[in-house]
Amino acid sequence: MASSIRPESGPPTAGHRFRAWLLEGLADRVKQQPGPHAQPSESYRRHSWWRVMCLTGVDYFSTLGYQPGIAALAAGVLSPVATVVLVLVTLAGALPVYRRVAQESPNGQGSIAMLERLLSFWQGKLFVLVLLGFAATDFLITITLSAADATAHVVENPNLADVLHGREVVITLILIALLGAVFLKGFTEAVGIAVVLVGVYLALNVVVVAVGLWHVMTEPQVVTDWSDALTAEHGSPLAMVGVALLVFPKLALGLSGFETGVAVMPHVEGDPGDSEERPAGRIKGTKKLLTTAAVIMSAFLITSSVITTFLIPQEKFESGGEANGRALAYLAHQYLGNGFGSVYDIATIAILWFAGASAMAGLLNLMPRYLPRYGMAPHWARAVRPMVLVFLAIAFLVTWIFDADVDAQGGAYATGVLVLITSAAIAATIAARRAGQHGWTAAFGLIAAVFLYTTGANIIERPDGVQIGGCFIGAIIAVSLLSRIRRAFELRVTSVTLDPMAERFVRDVSHRRSRFIANKPEARDAAEYRDKLQQIRDDNDIPPEDDLVFIEVTVRDPSEFESDLSVSGTVLHDRYRVLTLESSTIPNALAALLLHVRDVTGRRPNIYFEWTEGSPLSHFVKFFLFGQGEVAPVTREVLREAEPDRARRPRVHVG
Repeated sequence: MASSIRPESGPPTAGHRFRAWLLEGLADRVKQQPGPHAQPSESYRRHSWWRVMCLTGVDYFSTLGYQPGIAALAAGVLSPVATVVLVLVTLAGALPVYRRVAQESPNGQGSIAMLERLLSFWQGKLFVLVLLGFAATDFLITITLSAADATAHVVENPNLADVLHGREVVITLILIALLGAVFLKGFTEAVGIAVVLVGVYLALNVVVVAVGLWHVMTEPQVVTDWSDALTAEHGSPLAMVGVALLVFPKLALGLSGFETGVAVMPHVEGDPGDSEERPAGRIKGTKKLLTTAAVIMSAFLITSSVITTFLIPQEKFESGGEANGRALAYLAHQYLGNGFGSVYDIATIAILWFAGASAMAGLLNLMPRYLPRYGMAPHWARAVRPMVLVFLAIAFLVTWIFDADVDAQGGAYATGVLVLITSAAIAATIAARRAGQHGWTAAFGLIAAVFLYTTGANIIERPDGVQIGGCFIGAIIAVSLLSRIRRAFELRVTSVTLDPMAERFVRDVSHRRSRFIANKPEARDAAEYRDKLQQIRDDNDIPPEDDLVFIEVTVRDPSEFESDLSVSGTVLHDRYRVLTLESSTIPNALAALLLHVRDVTGRRPNIYFEWTEGSPLSHFVKFFLFGQGEVAPVTREVLREAEPDRARRPRVHVG
């Protein structure tokens, strides 16, 4: 097939060099992009589950930088009780769900791929686009919220507070820009960096928590003051539990990281006998990863909520307060001095920044995993750098809208996290039901109901989250549909395979002039083929001695964009030779087959159509949605785009 690309004459201009740099690795670079959502090649060196856990940890554990402060703002003195509820939901809800997701989706596709398999046609594609919108919300807000919290740790550091106060938005934008610069240059992720960051950060948190608990135990008045305040506000223990259940959705940020935990599965080292179809060792390692991360995080969530609630005055958590967005850092400076506190700030800033890198890598791998396969992404979306610029622009906009405020972005972040966890719970329920596991079906169904309540309550309490998610969903669907329309006439067949009988038909018909008849199969009786053959001969003055072969395309799922063609040859009624194939669209399949015949025979094939009655616009809609419509002109257009050389283009005849 002739290429439509012509060599340029003369030296490349600056514009050409910039374009070449921007679109470098257009076809496959996204799939090679390292990161927690990447799909490593066969040569990629996998790692022990505990090392890969640190890739999850830069996202999951970094929430300790802001989660205790958000919990204190949301629940007040009830924060420890509400955090216990969060931990119970984590260990008894999210953890078993994602252990099941790891089992059902062992190559890192996650719950979106599980649900995608349950639905076909356009409703399945639109459902996935909606989930991608919420996933984009999750990852993009991870970038902006983590950068905003890193900024809070910079600005509130006693050594820098006087100089940097009031410049939060600028500092956050700089951090996001630096993150983008890393990806524009070429981001190479090392598991070792994540291990060091997580190890240092958790060790520093152990020190802060231990010192905080020591002060709680040695200053009994703080416990008494908390108990009195709790009783005065909520009365009975039953009322406390009830309020904690109502407040719990506001603490949902503490559940982040599970989706990433499944996505890093391709990096986990399996057993020697593992295969891509049955990676039992990888699944086992990932389950250990998820369990260990959940247990570690649960311990930190409970202990950090206790010490921050007991030791930090409530007004310090308010906007502008010294503990706002940095409760544990406040305690580190308060009880361990500014030297240790500054070290803690540096570690926190580093892991929060790396969490943003993790989220960016997730975006660069998640979107190309689905959109190009659906034909719902512009051509340049396969390259990393243009997508980085798009995501950076969106992150800048989000930062400006929210004024780099950690608390203000919590609702949007929680919505993205909760929607993905809810979808995972629903997928696990359906998977258990299909496997005939009635006990697990009931358990996962209950978990799904809990997360549905949590998601709904979060949306009602903080509608800005679903509004932002809705903006992402609307943008993704709009761009996807426009891209699909624009690429409708692409040659969307990845390969063509003929069985021996089909090869014989092609070989026989090419001795004179390769002639094919496009036929829409109906009754498939002898009269149908006899009448169609005679009509085509009469309309096009084809001599009786010229052979003609029928081609019949059956449309499978018209929402699919790319497909392989398997062509079978058969003889009907002892006389009529028919090539049969299945595809998502009739015109693209016919064009691909004609080009294949040209290439294997060296002759330009001819194909004959009848005009179809009806409006051209309605026919285009039928083609776009159902893969049918007015086939002849669309087939010609696909051939025109695929083969610009008219002398080599197969001929289309319409009578």
